[in-house]
Amino acid sequence: MVFSSWSKQLNPRKRKLKQQIENDPYYRFQSLEEIAIATELGIKIDVTHATVDDLLRVPGISIHQARNLVELIQIGVEILSIEDMAAALNMPLSRLKPFTAILAFSYYDPDSLINPQKININTATLEDLVIIPNFSEYLKQEIISDRQQNGKYKNLVDLQKRLQLNAIIISELMHYISF
Repeated sequence: MVFSSWSKQLNPRKRKLKQQIENDPYYRFQSLEEIAIATELGIKIDVTHATVDDLLRVPGISIHQARNLVELIQIGVEILSIEDMAAALNMPLSRLKPFTAILAFSYYDPDSLINPQKININTATLEDLVIIPNFSEYLKQEIISDRQQNGKYKNLVDLQKRLQLNAIIISELMHYISF
């Protein structure tokens, strides 16, 4: 009798937890039970493309560590395994091992046309902008000049409005720039 009463209470709690995890893409996991539920739901965090918010979902990772890892990846450091991640975060591998079920490590060729390297338009120099194909010298200079006069670009819409770019140019640029 006591066991069946306890199991009835457990199921609604687990169902509620599952629902929270499923509906909140930024839900921060706090236990191995939650990691197991996330695994059941097929949730994966691709460390190579993770944002700070994505990394904060992993128990035990501080905002400082998440920011550092994202910055390392952005400058080209390859994090291809749980061991790489532990070394980059300067934490024992044993602390990350329980979370391997939700972590994915991928290699993306920076020269691939499928996944072109993105340039931060707010810090790029004229030389940095060279890697963007079909990009006129005039437009490169306009971007730098406007940024110097009016400050950083917020997003693609801001860039488009400030430089009055047409949809075709924005469609091409969006694959090569970040903010």
